[in-house]
Amino acid sequence: MSDLRELYQEVILDHNKRPRNFRVAEPHTHHADGYNPLCGDKVTIYVQVVDGVVEDVSFQGEGCAISTASASILTEVVKGKRIDEAQQLFERFHDLVTMDDASAGPELGKLAVLAGVKDYPNRVKCATLAWHTLHAALEERESISTE
Repeated sequence: MSDLRELYQEVILDHNKRPRNFRVAEPHTHHADGYNPLCGDKVTIYVQVVDGVVEDVSFQGEGCAISTASASILTEVVKGKRIDEAQQLFERFHDLVTMDDASAGPELGKLAVLAGVKDYPNRVKCATLAWHTLHAALEERESISTE
């Protein structure tokens, strides 16, 4: 097994077993519910934005290991970012898991290990659900579906 595949499995398992920021951020200024009807994954993202900066971000929900791990990693990488930076991360991550020629840059950090999901099209929606939900929350939409 390649080192990247082992790292992928290790990170996914770690964040699935011990998700970071699995709670309701209180207070929060934004939130949205996300749903993936293909597999039943559900997530709610809570964001506290102060002066255009993501001060706190958390999630709750239930889903597969990839969905949970992606949401957990999301909370770690967007905290402290300006809203525009968080939106850019969303776009970079989405490109990484959907485009063949996309590569991970250092700004994606742990998210880079999720690049392998592009080889499994059904899993892309699992990996991006929390990100689409964050995007919806920041645009003050209450819900999003990957349908």
